[in-house]
Amino acid sequence: MSLKVAVQMDPIEGVNIEGDTTFLMMEAAQARGHSLFVYTTDKLAMEDGRVFARGRDVRVQRVAGGHATLGPWRRTELTEFDVVLLRQDPPFDMHYIDTTFFLEAVHPQVLVVNNPREVRNAPEKLFVTTFPGLQPPTLITQDKEAIYEFRARHGDIVMKPLNGRGGSGVTRHLKDDPNIDALLELHAQIGREPVIVQKFLPSVTKGDKRILLVDGEPVGAINRVPEKGQIRSNLAVGGKAEPVELTARDREICATIGPELKSRGLIFVGIDVIGDYLTEINVTSPTGAVALKRFTGIDAADVMWTRIEELRRPA
Repeated sequence: MSLKVAVQMDPIEGVNIEGDTTFLMMEAAQARGHSLFVYTTDKLAMEDGRVFARGRDVRVQRVAGGHATLGPWRRTELTEFDVVLLRQDPPFDMHYIDTTFFLEAVHPQVLVVNNPREVRNAPEKLFVTTFPGLQPPTLITQDKEAIYEFRARHGDIVMKPLNGRGGSGVTRHLKDDPNIDALLELHAQIGREPVIVQKFLPSVTKGDKRILLVDGEPVGAINRVPEKGQIRSNLAVGGKAEPVELTARDREICATIGPELKSRGLIFVGIDVIGDYLTEINVTSPTGAVALKRFTGIDAADVMWTRIEELRRPA
């Protein structure tokens, strides 16, 4: 089966092929005989209910500095394609949300991965709250007094922007830290969104596990260990990846959330687990597949394409 695949992503010229999951997905698609077309969100257009993108056909190769051979620019209707990969990076702002409405107009005639309506309805730090008992104690608010009351009950806390990404803006506050007011003022200057506050988990020093799931089933995991003296383990801010096995608790978490991911059409998902707790469900542009393949040989991108081909195969 040969599929026509469009990839909605950040400019392909700037990707780091050594760690970019989207590039790995494109390599896997190409190896299976699928054609590739890339475009950025500023080249999307809706006209009379039809959705168009201006972009370029592309062939990829794992060559630093020469990883993409691009064809001429062309404008095409998205219904020309069998699959659209929604893979631009957050922030999950109104621009991002607008693109989900564009893609929803062509899905499921064109299979959008992940389902754009469910991406919009599953903000990564809010979606997790729908699964009681999996999260550490968590508060989401702009109310300063509520945050102080939460800290009084739980001691050390971690605070982060609700729609942040890659570990940006994550801070730890000890029970007598006087800086919460100043941090909230900074958050307010950036935007009107609430902050998410969680009980600090000392086990984060042992790592923050990224587990990749395809159509609700766990494929594998990597552990991201923070630098000494840090609490942020994201690879984008200096965390170190290492191999790790899934524990019984990890599998319990996956079994709890997996059916819901599958029913929503959230085909490629990355979850974050610290100790025994689920902290995030990443559905926008999850990463970690390159490190997983490097450490274990498991190619989550290839597993994803197997599932996509099954979904696109005529009945």
